[in-house]
Amino acid sequence: MTHDVALTVNGVHREARVPARRLLSDFLRHDLGLTGTHVGCEHGVCGCCTVLMDGEPVRSCLMFAVTAAGHDIVTVEGLAAQDGTMSPVQRAFQECHGLQCGFCTPGFLCTVTALLRDNPRPTDDEVVEGISGNLCRCTGYQNILKSVHRAAGLLAGEA
Repeated sequence: MTHDVALTVNGVHREARVPARRLLSDFLRHDLGLTGTHVGCEHGVCGCCTVLMDGEPVRSCLMFAVTAAGHDIVTVEGLAAQDGTMSPVQRAFQECHGLQCGFCTPGFLCTVTALLRDNPRPTDDEVVEGISGNLCRCTGYQNILKSVHRAAGLLAGEA
């Protein structure tokens, strides 16, 4: 059985006919070609598949595409400006070396974007809590923590 799914992805209205059990992560990657959303554990534990749905971080590997119908989805591809200029969060992760292999990075970028929207100046403990649903196997998290604070500064207009 298939269903029509209409939603907004990265500011663009998208429609597709998908199987009822198609995961949002698979819909984004395979049907829409947005391969920035990574699939790690497929159990919602690692956070690699995190996207923003109506501004809130969600695990796209845990939800069906039909569930997202009518919603606004932002993937890592949608965080940059239209001209390709990196968002402050992306820029901070680059500047502070908040990534190594990069597999977990899209999930972290989406999570941190929402975190800093809700808490523009988080403490170290608040950052640790805010990113606790995202796992990185390469870093010791020190540079990720630095990246979040740098992004907060960039968003506040600090050079």
